[in-house]
Amino acid sequence: MATTADFKNGLCLEYNNDLYAIVEFQHVKPGKGPAFVRTKLKSLTTGKVIENTFSAGHKVTTARVERRPHQFLFKDDLGYHVMDTSTYEQISVQENLIDNPLLIKDGQELEVIYHAEKEQVLGVELPPFVELTVTYTEPGIKGDTATNATKPATMETGAEIQVPLFINEGDKIKVDTRTNSYSERVKE
Repeated sequence: MATTADFKNGLCLEYNNDLYAIVEFQHVKPGKGPAFVRTKLKSLTTGKVIENTFSAGHKVTTARVERRPHQFLFKDDLGYHVMDTSTYEQISVQENLIDNPLLIKDGQELEVIYHAEKEQVLGVELPPFVELTVTYTEPGIKGDTATNATKPATMETGAEIQVPLFINEGDKIKVDTRTNSYSERVKE
């Protein structure tokens, strides 16, 4: 059990027969009336984000969640197959549990989030940045870089990312997995 004083980003709690992680919270003390905590909660089972207000001192049931390192092996009809890097146990994960599945390439290191008591997979997180090779993009026109113009580029995994005009086919770029956007070109 925890109270609203124990709230922090990432804390997992059981609420309305579901598991939620606190994405954002704010303690509010109005001039008139009791204090309360305004929160944004993300469901670990559906990915849906809801807003909720708890009165100050409200008790909530926390859930124990573990993050374990895994390596992506392959994808087939059953889902995405990953291997625990410490026990070498392989599991299959459904695509809806993965953030940005199009950015995963073979051998990619991932973190699988488990509900500790039930040993249930809640989600899969990619590292903040991944390095991918551009397989197709239109050539940029010289002198067309006065603004922050971008063009679509197809990555080796099939994902399509908006990149600056100076990026060419065969370039290796760093992609931010949280925003699904171009970060920088990788120096060879």
